[in-house]
Amino acid sequence: MLTISRTSLTNNSSRVSSRLLGFMTRRRVSETIDEQDGNTLPVKNPTYLRRKGRFWVELLRPGRYFGRWMFWGLLVLALMTLLDRFALFNTLQDLNNIDGDKFTATRVVVENSNRANNVVKQSDDDNGDLKEISAPEKLSIPDFWIKPFGDLHYKCVERSSKEIKSSSNGYILVHSNGGLNQMKIGISDMVAIAKIMNATLVVPSLDHHSFWTDPSDFKDIFDWKHFTQYLEEDINVVDHLPPTLASIKPHQRAPVSYSKPSYYRDQMSSLLKKHKVINFTHTDSRLANNGLSNSIQRLRCRAMYEALKFRDEIENIANKLVNRLRDDKKPYLALHLRYEKDMLAFTGCSHNLTKAEDEELRQLRYSVRHWKEKWIDGEERRRQGICPMTPREVAVFLEAMGFPLDTKIYIVAGKIYGRDGIKALKEKYPNILTHSNLATEEELMPFRNRQNQLAAVDYIVALESDVFVFTYDGNMAKAVQGHRKYEGFRKTIKPDKKNFLKLIDRMDRGLVSWDDFSLKVKILHANRTGGAVPRRPGNSAKTEENFYANPYPGCICQKENL
Repeated sequence: MLTISRTSLTNNSSRVSSRLLGFMTRRRVSETIDEQDGNTLPVKNPTYLRRKGRFWVELLRPGRYFGRWMFWGLLVLALMTLLDRFALFNTLQDLNNIDGDKFTATRVVVENSNRANNVVKQSDDDNGDLKEISAPEKLSIPDFWIKPFGDLHYKCVERSSKEIKSSSNGYILVHSNGGLNQMKIGISDMVAIAKIMNATLVVPSLDHHSFWTDPSDFKDIFDWKHFTQYLEEDINVVDHLPPTLASIKPHQRAPVSYSKPSYYRDQMSSLLKKHKVINFTHTDSRLANNGLSNSIQRLRCRAMYEALKFRDEIENIANKLVNRLRDDKKPYLALHLRYEKDMLAFTGCSHNLTKAEDEELRQLRYSVRHWKEKWIDGEERRRQGICPMTPREVAVFLEAMGFPLDTKIYIVAGKIYGRDGIKALKEKYPNILTHSNLATEEELMPFRNRQNQLAAVDYIVALESDVFVFTYDGNMAKAVQGHRKYEGFRKTIKPDKKNFLKLIDRMDRGLVSWDDFSLKVKILHANRTGGAVPRRPGNSAKTEENFYANPYPGCICQKENL
């Protein structure tokens, strides 16, 4: 049996430098003595308890022990903060993987959380089913109609007093290529390029050989007098070349895509001074999205959103359609359903179409010389989220987002392709409207076979809508969503097609319930409603966010001193 005297304890303690170790030694001695007395639950004597109290006082006293406690405490706090910051990231990863796991607790966050009703989805402890808890109602309007909060921002496109119009080095002829919105974006860039080159811009000519073969020219669509007058302090705009240069053969040039201002200021300006007249044969994406001076970015917006005003005849019929859509004082949704023959052939997307329709699209794709991609894996494109959404996918998306089945939907598109056409959408949302059934034949007569002019009508109706949803990120989607941001961040929903299609495919296979599916769709799009999110440069000019899709920063500024 072990016997330890107070003398041996003192000798052992003298060999230990740490008071903490000495305390642990005394604790073991006490426990050993108690065991000798036969106690199964040791009882500490008063002297031991006093020593233990003094130990904790000394341990927490400012010194090296207290410093170590502070160090480890701060380290644990930092780790907990990092875990908290990565919690949302992990949730989004779960959505991206779409592994079918149930959400146990989810809060739907909306950009306009200060104004909209909050909706919380949480798990029932008993059976795991999702139940809904609504916060006290603050607004009578459902939150899917409320626009994102944008009161802290404003348009900032005014000319600076330092901006002056220099003497002209020559004339630029412009041949705009593509559809209406591609040409509109290209012309806005050409205005900025003319400013960079100190050039006079001749009123642009439009493309008559695209898919729609519309014979309309600039003056048939735009108010050209307003265009020239609005820009007179920026650049010179003329209707045609002066007689002295009319006989000169213009120097033909296709500018390099996504070029910086230095390309036009140096290389192109030298050519202009030499030849006096340059004809730019292409206008699409010929100027960089980022890296330009504020004055040039503001000029691009003045051209796009202010100078390029549609003719009065176009604006009048468009305003009539908007008023008719609002006759019953209810909001309406504009849907850019780009499920048209030319787009499906171009992208190679034929999901849910027949073999005959797929073959028709393939033949069209091979017949268009300037479409570079010929063999395309349509299903892979769909999995990547590149394809336009089908009418059925759009119907499911809108219902999952919470839009009532009696919602008025104005279709911003041409003829929907396929044997079933728009049937799947109309079966779910019967209140489908277009310029064809909203306007009279007499009203539409001046626009017959003028697809670009009808596209201008649709543009205005989409711009003025309460909610704009687009199913393909094409030129019209870019132009309208950017204009809606410019006009005060009007609500624009951009579907996360890649993740949405994963979800809908899982639901179709019976792996996800409708309630879980709808919840996840809402979460995916809680912050994809056209709010004030700054445009950021990307790794590639082709893949980064387009300037005209989001002119913030550049033409939208944040209020100061708030």
